Amino acid sequence: MKKCWFGLLLMQTLTAFAQDKQIHISQEQIDNLDIKVAALSASRQIPLFYAPGKVVVPADHEVLISSSQPGLVTQLPANIGDKIRKGQLLAQLNSPELVGLQQAFLIANSELNLSGLERRRDQKLLQEGVIAERRWQETQMLHGSKSAKADEARQLLLLAGMSAAEIKNLGQTRKLDNRLNIRASIDGVVLERLTSLGARLDVQAPLYRVADLSELWLEINIPQERLSNIHVGDSVRLEDSEISARISLLGQSVNRENQTVLARAVIDGSAEDLRVGQNVNVQIMQNSAQTGFIVPNTAIAQNEGHAYVFVRNPDGFAVTEVTVTGKQEADSLISGPLSASEQIAIKGAVALKATWLGLGGDE
Repeated sequence: MKKCWFGLLLMQTLTAFAQDKQIHISQEQIDNLDIKVAALSASRQIPLFYAPGKVVVPADHEVLISSSQPGLVTQLPANIGDKIRKGQLLAQLNSPELVGLQQAFLIANSELNLSGLERRRDQKLLQEGVIAERRWQETQMLHGSKSAKADEARQLLLLAGMSAAEIKNLGQTRKLDNRLNIRASIDGVVLERLTSLGARLDVQAPLYRVADLSELWLEINIPQERLSNIHVGDSVRLEDSEISARISLLGQSVNRENQTVLARAVIDGSAEDLRVGQNVNVQIMQNSAQTGFIVPNTAIAQNEGHAYVFVRNPDGFAVTEVTVTGKQEADSLISGPLSASEQIAIKGAVALKATWLGLGGDE
């Protein structure tokens, strides 16, 4: 009977303590118990679950540099990982076919110049009444044909990889050159080098894969049973990182092998710590209409199935019941009668709980 009576008395005492939502404690006691406080951090995002992902480059930010003419590779000055600028030399080929195009260009230009002389002569003769109108029209047509042929030869040199300045110099010096320079078409980073020095290449043989890394995406494999909780616009956080992204697309098909749906997320800002092709683990964060607060797990005390935090006030700490809406590693997202201007105990919650329930001393 004594044990039952003592147990009932203890339960009544603890209940009375629990009903008192104010912990009266001095600053000296707070210091002695090593209790630390910090301001609340507001958030509208609920952590959902983790999923595997991969870092990729948007398709329109990546280019394949290829040879525009057959030839022998004589220079490959760019290496994997190099940052390159548009117009920078990436490779040089020894190409006999390029010499043939240059010869055709010079011949077409010579014929155009000759046709121009004949055109000016016939124009003068027409003005003097020496030739008929029909003769002048034939001369005009011939000159137009020669002009089109010269322009075609010039365009073929441009397609072959020669710059406008190089073509102009060829026309002035009339010096043939079998060296074909392959230059970068964008600013970016060399991801792959697809040939080697001394290789004999055909037309359109791949040389380099170059990408502009100013924007990166995450391709995330979402379990199909979780898809109903995710929406375009939800946030994504990389595990053990401050890098975040935002979901921009949810796929319309399910992978037959692992029954996942592909989600695409655009990484916010620059992410120099990430590498293209890198496998990562990400946490999906759902946007919430209700403002919550991110707190360390050590700030939350559990009692009879309820969660509490300790809010600092002039008399000590107010015991405030909260709802835990999500967890992410060492932190939790909570909601309750709180404001962002308040401070809570983030260390020493165990001691405060003991004091609140009357399980500890006054020191």
